[in-house]
Amino acid sequence: MDDPDAPRGTFDHWIIWNLPADMRTLPAAIPDDPTVEGLGAAVQGENDFGRIGYDGPCPPPGKEHRYRFHVYALDTTLNLSPGATRDRVERAMEGHVVAEAEMVGVYGR
Repeated sequence: MDDPDAPRGTFDHWIIWNLPADMRTLPAAIPDDPTVEGLGAAVQGENDFGRIGYDGPCPPPGKEHRYRFHVYALDTTLNLSPGATRDRVERAMEGHVVAEAEMVGVYGR
């Protein structure tokens, strides 16, 4: 999940990969653990807050921000260590994306 409207450019709020292919919903309150029990081989990366796991929206007052959830179906699992950055995850996905989707939410103060 990222915020393309952040003051300094696109800001990553959450990076998670290797979710089970048959997963249709995410449970609430996924812990900020490097690997997530109960979600198969799911691994979390480092967001732009410098932490592993999800950190929610907190735009500055003013214009609303878009929050994009990118979802990719891959033909492989990614062999990356917890804490990988978005750039590393995207490089590892190259040539393995078979489908993708995006959902956008808008939030402001």
